[in-house]
Amino acid sequence: MTRILYNLIWLLVLLLAGLRLLWRGTAEKGYREAMKERLGLFTNVPQQPTIWIHAVSVGETRAAQPLIAALQKAVPGTRILLTQTTATGRATARNLYGDEVTLAWLPWDLPWAQRAFLARWQPAFGILLETELWPNLLAACRQTGVPVALLNARMSERSARGYARIAWLTRPMLESLQVIAAQTAADAARLRDLGAPRVAVCGNLKFDVAIPHAQRELGASWRAALGGRRVVLLASTREGEEEVLLSALDSTLPAEVLIALVPRHPQRFDEVAAQVLQRGLSMVRRSQQGVPGPNARVWLGDSMGEMFAWYAMADVAVIGGSWLPLGGQNLIEACAMACPVIVGPHTFNFTQATEDAIAAGAAVRAADAGAMAVCVARLIDDDAGRGAMSAAALAFAAQHGGATGRCMTLLRPLLVRVTGTQTAPLSAP
Repeated sequence: MTRILYNLIWLLVLLLAGLRLLWRGTAEKGYREAMKERLGLFTNVPQQPTIWIHAVSVGETRAAQPLIAALQKAVPGTRILLTQTTATGRATARNLYGDEVTLAWLPWDLPWAQRAFLARWQPAFGILLETELWPNLLAACRQTGVPVALLNARMSERSARGYARIAWLTRPMLESLQVIAAQTAADAARLRDLGAPRVAVCGNLKFDVAIPHAQRELGASWRAALGGRRVVLLASTREGEEEVLLSALDSTLPAEVLIALVPRHPQRFDEVAAQVLQRGLSMVRRSQQGVPGPNARVWLGDSMGEMFAWYAMADVAVIGGSWLPLGGQNLIEACAMACPVIVGPHTFNFTQATEDAIAAGAAVRAADAGAMAVCVARLIDDDAGRGAMSAAALAFAAQHGGATGRCMTLLRPLLVRVTGTQTAPLSAP
């Protein structure tokens, strides 16, 4: 009865979901690609052993990189099917993996669409990344005998409270999972409280992401072209943050300090560019011109797939999503590039990683944009202080690696479904 109610709600919003998809497709053409897959309508595909991974958007797609590499090594020749929900995630997957993986949209959570998806692709097993739980998807997997693992799982206090309010949906989903690999002990405890019976703590896959050599070289070339000019990077900023952050930095920093600004969502690039110009700041767009000259105040990062290069160039990185109650964005990439980090007060999506980075001396927290600007100004003039934070960031990133190996150990019983080879039984997580 509970899923009947859920399905009725889906039927009521189905038309709105379709209209929203068309609307988003006007700004991001990727949303109009293979739209029928959202309803479970897939073209004929050749049958072969398949492992299915769902990575909803950009962050999860990047986090999947070391896992996909490990799976390809463990079961060569097996098709990796990577499903996503967002156009930016799909574009990131194409950039990262090329033809090494097969891409498809995960259908909307309609019972017939999910059954059709599983029937078409016939995965040996599925992997959901972070906390992408859908009732009909997991019910269809259970009914068709497709085991599912939840890896790199995180569960903030806020999300746990929300899931607890719909326990009639949450508990059956968590109970159906073959295994859960949580990022931290706190995430694991919250998942167990919600009814998950099989939870292990494996760490965060994002610490294992390989840094492309080309990205290092690109960032180094930018830095050389700037001729020693100091750079503060506003990384993965969200709506409502750019104006307040730019205002604080522009009024605090000397004119010779370059502000690099990389919005989180590409559909906002033009909007953010207009905000910068409205403030009267001289600006260069990455997509249109080369490295900024000495008179440019802002360099707008309106290109895709270059985040590591921006961190390689910057003297200090200010992490977006943390200056409004949005939960913060990932600081692990910045630390892996030895870039000192400043975060705001709202980091509940990355609580443990943020607190650990601060404790390690790799990051500092500022109470608001004004305090952030003061902190940036101090670090820009403190070579020794930045050097110490850079070394701490590298050590922090190296110390927390290894999640991929631990997740692969948990997946061993599922890999038997692909290889047909028996493995030693694993102890209960």
